Amino acid sequence: MEGTTKMAQSNAKAILKTERGGIVVLDFGGQYTQLIARRVREQQVFSAVMPCTASVGEIRKLEPAGIILSGGPSSVYDKDAPVCDPAVLAQGIPVLGICYGMQWMAKNLGGRVEPVQRREYGPAHFNLEKAESHILGGLPEKLKIWASHGDNVLELPPGFHLTGKTANAIASAEDQKRKMYAVQFHPEVNHTDRGTEILRNFLFRVCKAEPKWSGKAFIEETVEAIRQKVGTHHAICGLSGGVDSTVAAALVHRAMGEPRDGRAADEYFRKHRAAAEERV
Repeated sequence: MEGTTKMAQSNAKAILKTERGGIVVLDFGGQYTQLIARRVREQQVFSAVMPCTASVGEIRKLEPAGIILSGGPSSVYDKDAPVCDPAVLAQGIPVLGICYGMQWMAKNLGGRVEPVQRREYGPAHFNLEKAESHILGGLPEKLKIWASHGDNVLELPPGFHLTGKTANAIASAEDQKRKMYAVQFHPEVNHTDRGTEILRNFLFRVCKAEPKWSGKAFIEETVEAIRQKVGTHHAICGLSGGVDSTVAAALVHRAMGEPRDGRAADEYFRKHRAAAEERV
């Protein structure tokens, strides 16, 4: 058992320095989840997409500065509606709920959410309330936003205050004491005015994230991690020709130099494939 535990620990993915203090995006099945992660990385902050079912332990391994709950096509009242561990909201880590993420937060924290008769999808007009806002501060009173939701938050949970609304719904709210923020629109899409500023306010004003992630830093740290992992041993790198394996092979090559035998695996599989064909 001890040997198995040590092997599991040695095979666990090492967390790179530039990945610590980033943002975890919990995926509730939204079409824009990957775009949210990309927008975060565009601000030189690391982001990792994880399923909404990820455990608190798995999330905390990344030592995130903040958590974003993505949107999604479901209603919070669907039988198979995606959920995450409510304990995520009790970690003291800033949380931003986007669309479905906002509805899930409101329902779990004691607010009132109800399905709308007709799903709202497309442009809408957002009106900023005259209330202090950490993520909307410095923005004009009126914005064009992009909405996509089938539920509305009718009553905010205790501790939240209204920061913005549309003609049809509560559109943004905050519980600054518990570092919880929610918007009923998509700041990550180009259709939303000043969406990047909203995300930046969450990243830097609320989460105090550091803009330390970059492609160059990732390459340097990954190469060094491979060297530390392999040491004086040999390694096998499988290259199929696809994007993922090609990038992996390039990183291994940079870390370890020219391969000792780049044809060994191909020759092995060729012989076994030929033998299998002969048996048929």
